[in-house]
Amino acid sequence: MSTGRVIIVGTDGSPRGDAALRWTLEIGAHAGDTVRAILVRPRDTLLPGTSFAIQPHGRVPEADYSLDARVRELATETPASVETRTVHGDPATELVTASADADLLVLGAHRGGAMADLVLGSVGRECVRYSRCPVVVITPEAAHRLAPA
Repeated sequence: MSTGRVIIVGTDGSPRGDAALRWTLEIGAHAGDTVRAILVRPRDTLLPGTSFAIQPHGRVPEADYSLDARVRELATETPASVETRTVHGDPATELVTASADADLLVLGAHRGGAMADLVLGSVGRECVRYSRCPVVVITPEAAHRLAPA
């Protein structure tokens, strides 16, 4: 008897993160799978006098964003079991670490210009480069197009 897959989905409360979560719950996960939704909040350490003092790890989730509430809203018909976890640290490092015990890592695609990709697009790039499992990077448009009819 085989066990289901473990699917990690990184989310940050953005439309891109929600697209990754929605795709995972509606299409990527099957009966017997475990979906681990991970929200990474930045540590409180800042580098004074730099742009990192404003947003040290890219997009900072809204203070009132609730991963548990969002999952409850989206996971109404998923056949998989769903776990949520909020951790503090660097998003790429935390997601790559989580990928060691996973069969799939799902992320939302970063959408921005060349400068934004240099500064804020590093999470997806680092996960694709260092993940210990296959990675799916999905845009909100693709998630909507692939949604069940």
